[in-house]
Amino acid sequence: MTTASPSTPRTLALLAAAAGLLLTTSGCGGPAAASEDDTFVFATGKDISCLDPHVNGDMPQASLAANYLDSLVSQDREGAIHPWLATEWSVSEDGLRYTFTVRDDVFFTDGTPFTAEAVKANLDHMVDPDTQSGTAGGYLKPYVGTEVLDERTAVVTLNRPYAAFLEVLAQPFLGIQSPEALKRPLAENCNSPVGTGPYKIVDYVQQSTVSLERNEDYNSAPPYAQHTGPAHIERVEWRIVPEDSTRYGLLRAGQVDALDLMPSVHFAEAEADPDVELILQDRPGNPTNLNLNTTRAPFDDLRVRKAFLHSAYVEAGIDSVYFGTVTPASGPLSSATTYYSPDFEDVYAPDPEEAARLLDDAGWTERDEEGYRVKDGERLTLHFPYAPNSWPTAHQALVTQIQATAKKAGFEVLIENGDLASVSKRGNSSDYDLRANYWNTNTADVLRIVFSTEYTKSAGSVPNGSGFTDPELDGILGDALASEDPEVRADLYYRAQQIVSDNALQLRLYNQASQLAFRTDDHANLTLEPSLSLPYLYDVTAVDN
Repeated sequence: MTTASPSTPRTLALLAAAAGLLLTTSGCGGPAAASEDDTFVFATGKDISCLDPHVNGDMPQASLAANYLDSLVSQDREGAIHPWLATEWSVSEDGLRYTFTVRDDVFFTDGTPFTAEAVKANLDHMVDPDTQSGTAGGYLKPYVGTEVLDERTAVVTLNRPYAAFLEVLAQPFLGIQSPEALKRPLAENCNSPVGTGPYKIVDYVQQSTVSLERNEDYNSAPPYAQHTGPAHIERVEWRIVPEDSTRYGLLRAGQVDALDLMPSVHFAEAEADPDVELILQDRPGNPTNLNLNTTRAPFDDLRVRKAFLHSAYVEAGIDSVYFGTVTPASGPLSSATTYYSPDFEDVYAPDPEEAARLLDDAGWTERDEEGYRVKDGERLTLHFPYAPNSWPTAHQALVTQIQATAKKAGFEVLIENGDLASVSKRGNSSDYDLRANYWNTNTADVLRIVFSTEYTKSAGSVPNGSGFTDPELDGILGDALASEDPEVRADLYYRAQQIVSDNALQLRLYNQASQLAFRTDDHANLTLEPSLSLPYLYDVTAVDN
């Protein structure tokens, strides 16, 4: 069986999506069962400080978790919700109580039976402040508690209607862990979380490798899986290789079977390799962006925010550093998100004359000897704390280009490099003017998480990086969660996108995407799970050469 090589990576992405993201081998012969010593090696570009996806909440955690945790419900590629560990559920008329019936034949890999008690233990764990859950806990702000009626029945109570509840439950961030394992100290559970999934974690060397072995008793595959029973591959080695060229070199040399964060500079070379396939798939949520901090000068002035957006040549910058491997963001929602509208594309297209007019109107009428705008003797300076090791090389090049084009308009952008801890600390205390950000999620409710008043504070990272507060927007987003009517929700989310766009809260850059490369001479059937488009290894098979 052969797979044709499209002429561009973007074409390849579209073909992959059309094929359900099932990529098959380019070699002769079809997939075969794994040999006893078969290991699949996956190289990731970002370190994982804690393997438990309930803690903090970063995409590398969710990528790994998709392979050892199951979720209560599953989501298909069209956004519909289906049973998984929960076989059925009902919702009270007021939308405040969800009654789940769960499977009675599933066990965690530590031997603990999966019951309704595990549902309660996991939801309680996510909202516990000691868990430091910025993502999973953030999704559960409406959560009140869970009542266990019997071993198979759990009643979850919310303090307000939450139409996105089932959607977020489908994400690996809210995967179900062993209640016995959750009783351990946080650090211990970070190193070895326990699930019911197709693999189990057997070793973790920080900043190096996570080792997983097949769960021989696995019997709870989700509806989107292509087989049932145990995984085909016996072992998975999840290597942490931060340096882009090193990671890609290992793939070319056959020392790893697949990688994520595929370096854009190597896409053309990888595409020409008959033994390498690429997966490009935009993720839903809030696109990669720069938050504009509205809580302090100069971005407390809408005119200055709009001027900054008009000063940036984002699309040209993306083309020069990403080589067509990402799609420019055209609104507060990624185009892969339900209820996305294209009407907010090009609202803040590059326009030096408009930027100049807005800055003049805001009182920044003078320029100093270096060409920066000045007002009342103060230079128009923007502080941008930045952790370069947390971003791809191309992103670093893009923000440098934005810095250069902003200077032409009169903005001094100070890119203040630091480690992730120091940059996060400044982000959580609003000590910045620009903050690099994104939020991957499978629901338009991301608008509430990223822009509503209730998310200007958080026990973990603060999602609302612009610090924007608006009662009208809060009301619209609350109404969207209170309705199960798709047409009503579509109208409300459109109005929310309009308010966000009108207030110039972010410099939108590009849609977050899964960018994977994998070798097809030894393995086949690397797919993406549907909720967040993360690598899913359960269906991977060995190729009989």
